[in-house]
Amino acid sequence: MIERMNRYPKITLVGAGPGDADLISLKGLKALATADVVLYDALVNEALLEYTPKEAVHVFVGKRANHHAYSQQQINEMMVAYARSHGHVVRLKGGDPFVFGRGGEELDFAAKHHIPAAAIPGVSSAIALAGLQGIPLTYRGISESFWVITGATTAGVVSDDLYAAAKTNATVVVLMGLNKLAEITGIYQREGKGGLPVAVVQNGSLPDEKVALGTMDTISARVKQLQIAAPAVIIIGDVVAKHEHFAVQQHNSIAV
Repeated sequence: MIERMNRYPKITLVGAGPGDADLISLKGLKALATADVVLYDALVNEALLEYTPKEAVHVFVGKRANHHAYSQQQINEMMVAYARSHGHVVRLKGGDPFVFGRGGEELDFAAKHHIPAAAIPGVSSAIALAGLQGIPLTYRGISESFWVITGATTAGVVSDDLYAAAKTNATVVVLMGLNKLAEITGIYQREGKGGLPVAVVQNGSLPDEKVALGTMDTISARVKQLQIAAPAVIIIGDVVAKHEHFAVQQHNSIAV
């Protein structure tokens, strides 16, 4: 075993994917295999920790709505401190580090403290969960682009980008927006799009996954009926009608 004092300090941001442990990249697994310390988030599948050396230190630094194990500043400082004291720090993040993962801030902090750092992309829930449901984010003749938007800004309000997106025909994926669903549907309804298809996916890619399908006029009731809870991704657009169960669920809703 190499002595701690001889280990070279470095930080690697690794995207763990949307939940299913098999969706991490091979390069991500190789980084875990050389980790001295792993700082991992709430949405990371803990089965991935099995790929680290047995002597590696595992530190949970997850953040959930209204509950943070550590502040972002504390996490930044921990990365640097562990890199200096232990060597290779893997910052294991759900999805992709640079899609609402604050990976850019962490790289900036590492650079400020002269710690070599790199990033390994991850499979983002913004793209993967739609694909796993058979929903194409783009489809010839239906959608020429897709937007990925946060459900709420740091001020706690719906992003202005969502108002702009609602005026387009683009597919829109909203992350961390379940508690803003009523506001989101209202925005689209005011644009005359009450019949626009919507999917809400909870715990996507995992065994306890739940999926609600509906339209802007019906999705809130459907989410309540299925008891959908966070973490969930909202997928908006005509492409949602490509889901194999969309037509059946809409027929059943009308029948009820």
